[in-house]
Amino acid sequence: MSAAPASEVLALTCDLIARPSVTPDDLGCQRMIAERLTRVGFACEHLRYGEVDNLWAVHGADAGPTLVLLGHTDVVPSGPVDAWASDPYLPEIRDGVLYGRGAADMKGSVAAFVVALERFAAAHPQHPGRVALLLTSDEEGDAIDGVRRVADTFRARGERIDWCVTGEPSSTRKLGDLLRVGRRGTLSATLNVIGVQGHVAYPDKARNPIHQAMPALSELVARRWDEGYETFPPTSLQISNVHAGTGANNVIPGELQVLFNLRYNPSWNAESLERECEQVLRMHGLEYEIRWFRGGEPFYTPEGPLRAAAREVLTGFAGAAPEESTGGGTSDARFIAPLGAQCIEIGPINASIHKVDENVSVADLEALPDLYLALIERLLLQAA
Repeated sequence: MSAAPASEVLALTCDLIARPSVTPDDLGCQRMIAERLTRVGFACEHLRYGEVDNLWAVHGADAGPTLVLLGHTDVVPSGPVDAWASDPYLPEIRDGVLYGRGAADMKGSVAAFVVALERFAAAHPQHPGRVALLLTSDEEGDAIDGVRRVADTFRARGERIDWCVTGEPSSTRKLGDLLRVGRRGTLSATLNVIGVQGHVAYPDKARNPIHQAMPALSELVARRWDEGYETFPPTSLQISNVHAGTGANNVIPGELQVLFNLRYNPSWNAESLERECEQVLRMHGLEYEIRWFRGGEPFYTPEGPLRAAAREVLTGFAGAAPEESTGGGTSDARFIAPLGAQCIEIGPINASIHKVDENVSVADLEALPDLYLALIERLLLQAA
């Protein structure tokens, strides 16, 4: 099969970067993509929830496996524009590198998905199974009305997904040197410990919530939650913010607010962690209120057709077998995995994501459609 023109994926990436689609705004990115995919036979469905745009584009028949390419069109804010070497929303190539907000995270991967899907549909119009693209404009934000909400819709209507490839920037030093096969879960809490405000000279007439909470917080932080799981690191709890007091040094505060987060492996689920934490708080006799936010459960893809195909393809591109990792934060794959899908992540180098002067190598960008196309063909054609 002849290679796509080098300018094709680069031009689409630049078109996407030029749209300042700061989460949750899509600014027409998905509509532009849907128009392209419709021309090559994809059935496109726009799923808008609240202020969030989601695109579901499908090609093929129900018989056979379903492979989904998962991505997002939203980006984080640029920060001070004058801190950038060039305008973050005017894509610019310097010394073989494309600069612009979203170049690596993840408009480059989205463009590569589109080009690979166009080529696959044109070359194999009667391919086995289904290949699909799922995009959201709510990955970098609250992640409420994006893939989380789409997954609820899919669950209700019995949508089947066998394999999911997320285009998050996962490579470390060279394109294809890392294959992400799982992610930890994330669970956040806002804890309010209630005391009695008073004068520091009369502690017997007050109840200091800071003093009361410290032993419980120390126990939660020091706890060895587990020894890890497969390639996952041990579960950890990190306190990210502590606030109390009126600003005066002679007033015992009446309330303490603590924000903390747990990143956890498949040894746990959110419900069990919430129960364990609150048991510690009660054991220390705290009067408290707590609000939990379940960011997503962990997922892990064991050895099987998806990992084998990805390993083979990445080895060919990187020249060596990829590291197979469960590190990093979270991704929208955490909402697809509970549907019964095996999920992996493959994308460009992640060194510049969310930073000033975010960038991607033009050579890597031009190789991405070939990488994704090879993976699609390996899964849908050779597995048939």
